[in-house]
Amino acid sequence: MRHEQVHTDPDPYAPYLLSQAIRAGGFLFVSGQAAVGDDGGIVGRGDFDAQAQQAFSNLERALQAGGSSLGRVVKVTVFLTSMAYVDKMVELRRKWFSAPYPAETMVEVSALYSPDAMIEIEAIALADDAASLRYA
Repeated sequence: MRHEQVHTDPDPYAPYLLSQAIRAGGFLFVSGQAAVGDDGGIVGRGDFDAQAQQAFSNLERALQAGGSSLGRVVKVTVFLTSMAYVDKMVELRRKWFSAPYPAETMVEVSALYSPDAMIEIEAIALADDAASLRYA
């Protein structure tokens, strides 16, 4: 099975030798998207709402770069530094996804890649076989 690396521009993952996403077998596997801004820094330190907005925006950008979209997401895993944000996640699901909502696993973790990061979202989506990869 052939697989292709997906990039965004800027690509904050490149220095770490990670892929934003990989397209393979009609699916797009998106790496965890956090509240990373174009400058590579965390957006909204200490502000879950701002971080969630940025993480979902980054997820959408990676999906589009890989020839998919939020409407084609079939599975998400959400990593939170506190389950106190569960109610907000329901609101975010309603804002960013539509029925049928993707399958989801939500996990509380003691820390993410940065002590300032509060949320990270990874996804699996259906990819358009005819789409060419592009930089978003």
